[in-house]
Amino acid sequence: MGSIGDSTLQALTLLFSGDRALWEIIGISFKVSLTALAIATPIALALAFLLAFGRFPGRRLLIAVFNTLLSFPAVVVGLTFYLLLSRQGPLGDLQLLFTQPAMVIGQIALALPILVAMGHAALQSVSRRAWETARTLGASVLGAVFTLVREARFALLGAILAGFGRIIAEVGASMMLGGNILHYTRNIPTAIALETSKGEFAQGIALGIVLLLMAFLLNGLLQFLQGKGRQVA
Repeated sequence: MGSIGDSTLQALTLLFSGDRALWEIIGISFKVSLTALAIATPIALALAFLLAFGRFPGRRLLIAVFNTLLSFPAVVVGLTFYLLLSRQGPLGDLQLLFTQPAMVIGQIALALPILVAMGHAALQSVSRRAWETARTLGASVLGAVFTLVREARFALLGAILAGFGRIIAEVGASMMLGGNILHYTRNIPTAIALETSKGEFAQGIALGIVLLLMAFLLNGLLQFLQGKGRQVA
């Protein structure tokens, strides 16, 4: 117990003393995950809209595929892109393996299923009449889309927060695609895995506290948005 207490105290000291190495890891983690989320969100919303309001062959199959990918292991995503980006892979000439862009690609692949599935559910909850009414009143296609997004904005924001929570805490794809390189690709989950494997728990606990606080804040924000959505409804 004393060892755990000492490690926890050291972890808090690292956090509140502004330890440069610790906050660099946190910065890399947020930079990569926010970049992946910014790229994945518009793509996912476009797909979610097509699945919710489009009528085309294979639509139900696509919905089933995205719902299935929700449980796709992060390490398998990492392995898939590792094989694609390795020197012997079809994308090896890009030389992206063990870089931040490779981590972004992996996190986009992890974020898309949850964003599409939850975005599809959110948009389906909006009456189709809202789309038809907007078009009847002369709104452009893009204007009608914005009308639907505004109607489902709280549920869509919840999907985005859930997607962010999914990718910032994953370790498998980040480890395989980023290589856990100090000062470059070492993020919160990979640093925790490395430090605990070496028996150095202080930094791992400090980073774990950051993830726990972030999860608490994201869940609190999600509850707030859901409450606002019910009030508006």
